[in-house]
Amino acid sequence: MIKKRKVGIVGAGAVGATAAFALTMTGSCRKIILYDINPDIAIGKAIDIAQAAPYSPQGTIIEAAESACDMQDCDIVVITAGVPRKGDMTRENLLMINAKIITEVVDNIKKYSPNAIVICVANPLDVMTYAIHRLTGWDRNRIIGMAGALDGARMAYQIHKKVGFGSGQVRAVVIGDHGENMIPYPEIAAVGGVPLDQLLSKTDIEEVIEKTKIGGAEIVKHLKTSGYYAPGRAVAVMVEAILDDSRIVLPSSVMLEGEYGHSDVTVGVPVVLGSSGVERIIELELNENTKAKLKLSVDTIKAGIKVLEENGIFT
Repeated sequence: MIKKRKVGIVGAGAVGATAAFALTMTGSCRKIILYDINPDIAIGKAIDIAQAAPYSPQGTIIEAAESACDMQDCDIVVITAGVPRKGDMTRENLLMINAKIITEVVDNIKKYSPNAIVICVANPLDVMTYAIHRLTGWDRNRIIGMAGALDGARMAYQIHKKVGFGSGQVRAVVIGDHGENMIPYPEIAAVGGVPLDQLLSKTDIEEVIEKTKIGGAEIVKHLKTSGYYAPGRAVAVMVEAILDDSRIVLPSSVMLEGEYGHSDVTVGVPVVLGSSGVERIIELELNENTKAKLKLSVDTIKAGIKVLEENGIFT
């Protein structure tokens, strides 16, 4: 178990601030440091959350970092910084803008929190997680992309809507990339231990899969912005697992070194999360159809990685 329990969150936007609030309310951390390129945003949100801290079970301390040097000796650093795709921005434009932001963030993490475990939330998530690996050169267990924790929760939501019971008992797994080629995996989904295929028809299961894939877009349709409560809580669950060494199984974007037949790519697969970060990568026995879907995910991520390489991000 990590004793210092100090967590830095880079990016005090909706997701970063919600993660900070969730962690404060559960009392999982001793101290949370919020950092944003706009210091006033970080300061204002830190004050607001700190004023809720008296109702936290552990009286969490939350402060704003006015500069990167204020984020020293964090056990975990969560990176939510980045910009969303806008207007006529190409995918390559988005990749390069966020990669340059990530490069600066990583430089500061290496300088001020060199022993931290890093959780990446910046998009495109799998490519940005890969970039952090290359830019730090750290062991792969210390760099983790938050994807499956969110996508699995969205799948669980869709399953509960279909079955109408078992709230809190739904177990769902999503692997692959955090994007259009994600792979909701109903074969191992269950409600209260009962396999999903014994509760829903094939048609209903296919609808669960499709609605899971557009779970984020559905929120944007109504809010005109991305969701943040579910992503923020998903981040908090990962942080808690590491701080408490709870060794839970949670799909995450991690560097593969031969697992699933792929190497030198970060993609979502089930892992065990504990005090060292990724304690173990779990290899599922996939059928041929799912293997093909995973390869499509991997190829999409590698195309993004190639864009970064061609533009000299790693040189």
